[in-house]
Amino acid sequence: MKSIRIHKTGSLDVLQIDEIERPQPLAHEVLIQVHYSTINHMDLWVRQGLPGMGELPLTLGCDASGLVEESGSDVKGFQKGDSVMVYPLLGDVLSPHFQILGEHVNGVHQQYVALPAQNLFKIPNHFSMQEASNTLAPLTAWRMLFTKAQLKKGETVLVVGATSGVGSAAVQFAKAAGAHVVATAGSAAKCEAVLKLGADEAYNHYDDKWSQAVKSKHAKGFDVIFEHVGEAVWNDCLRLLAWHGRLVTCGATSGPMVTLDLRHIFIKQQQILGSTLGTLNDMQAMLDFSNEHKIKPLISDVFEFHQIKEAHQHMHDSKHLGKVLLKWV
Repeated sequence: MKSIRIHKTGSLDVLQIDEIERPQPLAHEVLIQVHYSTINHMDLWVRQGLPGMGELPLTLGCDASGLVEESGSDVKGFQKGDSVMVYPLLGDVLSPHFQILGEHVNGVHQQYVALPAQNLFKIPNHFSMQEASNTLAPLTAWRMLFTKAQLKKGETVLVVGATSGVGSAAVQFAKAAGAHVVATAGSAAKCEAVLKLGADEAYNHYDDKWSQAVKSKHAKGFDVIFEHVGEAVWNDCLRLLAWHGRLVTCGATSGPMVTLDLRHIFIKQQQILGSTLGTLNDMQAMLDFSNEHKIKPLISDVFEFHQIKEAHQHMHDSKHLGKVLLKWV
């Protein structure tokens, strides 16, 4: 079978499509035929080299959807042909020892993958196979907004980078929860897209004065700021955080080094919250909420799996508006 692997870290040239043996499921595992897998920024970072990443060669890919091919002898509840989506980590996210598929262990960018049964969820009726391949981003967004920031109806939320997978999910979740949602995106077209997703206002974060424009309309600041960009927007976000506000972050795409004036944090009694992925309970809650409110992931582009280099470049250049998928079947 075909598998997208790296044997060393670096540029696009390290991406290889290898021929490897199809896995056999262990007693507690389910073998699925992958139909779609997603590309996340995580894949780009792993390809370039991350501290603590798994041994090489490594198969990339965090999340996917497909059909059950075979179940191990101890598995209950899955039958051949069931449509399933992948929970993207092994172990408990609350433990320092959890592992992310495609980062610490082999991932799902291949034609068949064997995973523990608890890592598979049956696809809700309102999701297509393409939409169901996207689990890492909405799971991350769900935990950030509700488990960590404890978003409440009627609060104000600023979502930075709202046309990414995690940002577009946050806009939809926050709006469905009854919040007033302000979003930022990287172009006029992307701002228009997040308004269609449900954002009440949208601002181009490449405009040097975007934060001043937001502050002029929201002088009291935001109850919750949803941030995954890092250095480029950090100071602006802190200035826009309300008294008793919660800033929740899951990424550092523009850089990890930021400054902080502790006086503002303790005087205004603000909270800065870090978040990564989510628990199995978060995953189920996210799917239940999505099903109740008919929330669907925003899909940007679909590449054939052999176009993996083009797909990575597409994401690197920020040409996507939502999730970038690889098609396997």
